[in-house]
Amino acid sequence: MGLDQLAHSEAALQPARARQQLDALVADIGRIVLGKEREIRLALACLIAGGNLLIEDIPGVGKTTLAQALAHAIGLKFRRIQFTSDLLPADIIGAAVYDRARGEFDFRPGPLFAELVLADEVNRATPKTQSALLEAMEERQVTVDGVSRALPQPFFVIATQNPQSQVGTYPLPESQLDRFPMCITLGYPDNAAERALLGGEDPRRELASLNPALGVAGIASLQTAARRVHASPAWLDYLQAVVYFTRASGRYVHGLSPRAALHLKWTAQAWALMAGRPAVLPEDLQAVLPGIVAHRLWRRPGTEAGAAQKPAREILEAVPIP
Repeated sequence: MGLDQLAHSEAALQPARARQQLDALVADIGRIVLGKEREIRLALACLIAGGNLLIEDIPGVGKTTLAQALAHAIGLKFRRIQFTSDLLPADIIGAAVYDRARGEFDFRPGPLFAELVLADEVNRATPKTQSALLEAMEERQVTVDGVSRALPQPFFVIATQNPQSQVGTYPLPESQLDRFPMCITLGYPDNAAERALLGGEDPRRELASLNPALGVAGIASLQTAARRVHASPAWLDYLQAVVYFTRASGRYVHGLSPRAALHLKWTAQAWALMAGRPAVLPEDLQAVLPGIVAHRLWRRPGTEAGAAQKPAREILEAVPIP
C-alpha cells in the first residue's frame, strides 16, 4: 500500500471510530433518557458542532435530565443555573469582590464558568439577564469591569424554555435565538418508554451509574474531526438553495441568516461524523434542518395557507436535491 493510500485509509477510519464511540455514548444516555434516541443524537451533534442547544417544551418531560445525563456521560464540569425574574447578570457571570487584607479586588467566577451549563427556564429571567449570555455563547468569554475572561473549553450551553403561553415568561430576542444553532423539543414518551420509566428507578438516581466516556480531550477531538468532514461543491449548492428559498420565497418574515447557514453546515457535518461517514450527504442536512429553522422562521402575514406544515418539511419539499 502506498503512502497516499495509507493516509487515505487512516483518515477513513476516523469517522468509523467516532461512530463507535458515539453509538456507545447514545446508548448509555438512553438508559436515563428513555425513548429519545433521536433527540440525544441531535444534542450531541450540536455539541460536536461547537454550538449551544435550546430545548423548548412543557415542564416535566426530561429537559434537565437530558442535560445532566450528557454532562455525566461525557465527563464535563456541569453547573445548573435556575433562571428567575430576580436573577442578575452578576449572579451568573461573577463579580469582583474587594479583599481587605490585600487591598485588591478579586474576581469570583459565577456558575457560567463550567464546561456544560444548564440555563434552566431561561425565558423566566428578564431580558437584561438573558443578554448576559450573548457574549458567553458567541465569544466564549465574559467581560467584567472591562476585563475579558475566557470560559472553559469546550463551553456548551443547554438552555430550556417553557412555552411562551405560560405565566411569567419573557420572549427571547431574535439576536439571542440566533446564537442557538439548534432548538429541539422532547415531547411525551411513547407507551413503551413511559412503562419502563414507571417500572424502573428514578432516572436522577441512575445518573451516578454513568461512566465518563470522552472527557474534554475526546470532545475536542470529535469537534476537530467534524470540521474535516468533506462538504462537496454539489452539497454546498444544496445548502445554499435551502437558505435562498427561505429568503426569496416570501413565506417567512426573515430568511435564514449567514450565521444560520454556517450552523446548518457544521451540524450536518457533525451528524455525518456520528454516522461514520467522511463526507456529508443530503440526508445529513435534512436530519438537522428542523432543529435549525424551528426558532428562526416565522410566517409572513397573509401566507398562512400551509401553516399546519412545519417549515423544514415545506422547505425540503420545495427545494430539489442537485
